[in-house]
Amino acid sequence: MRYVILSDVHGNLEALQAVIDEIKRLRYEKLVFLGDIVGYGANPNEVIEIIRSLVDRPLTLAGNHDYAAIGLTDISYFNSSAMEAILWTGECLTEKNIGYLRGLKVDLTYEGLTFAHSSPKEPDKWHYIMDISDAIENFDFFDTRICFVGHSHIPIIIEKDSTGDINIYNGEKRLNSECRYIINIGSVGQPRDRDPRSSFAVYDSETETIEIKRVSYDIAEAQEKILEKGLPFQLAYRLAYGR
Repeated sequence: MRYVILSDVHGNLEALQAVIDEIKRLRYEKLVFLGDIVGYGANPNEVIEIIRSLVDRPLTLAGNHDYAAIGLTDISYFNSSAMEAILWTGECLTEKNIGYLRGLKVDLTYEGLTFAHSSPKEPDKWHYIMDISDAIENFDFFDTRICFVGHSHIPIIIEKDSTGDINIYNGEKRLNSECRYIINIGSVGQPRDRDPRSSFAVYDSETETIEIKRVSYDIAEAQEKILEKGLPFQLAYRLAYGR
């Protein structure tokens, strides 16, 4: 089965539309979304409605910004720009979209794969998997061979072999049946690996291949809309630099 896996759109309609245009050209059976539909960007309702129309509900997860926008998680740790954006987002959301976000879970096991927004360890505590030590700890918290995550906005393929050694890969990889994996697919709407292009993943369970794909989008339009809504300048500025 071929999966297209998206995460972290963060209200960036232009990025999502560009990614949708790209995946229409791909062959796949399942579309999965790993959370953070909203937050930061200027089009929260429009993005929710697109995700609702594209992704089966069991395969759509909530992220910390989704829960924050509807009062289901603490925002005291958010920086000032993120907090301002999430409060604005919460005020903008329609009742229908609030109800939709409220019904989403933060992790899922499906067809022998684990999906989580942040991490398999305490998925509702929003831990990041940023380095090898984080990965080593998290491998103990899922039973499947492969776990897909988002949250950090940095795509990476983390492999644990039968001896316990950890290897790191980027881009495209044929998976080893003797190894276990944590795969961060990056962010559609706010990449942070210094590449401003949207990131998503294609996983083929038959050929055992994973590919992190990148797509350019109209960054200037997304920036202009953020500023028109009166949201913090930093949220627009960072899009051009993938930070």
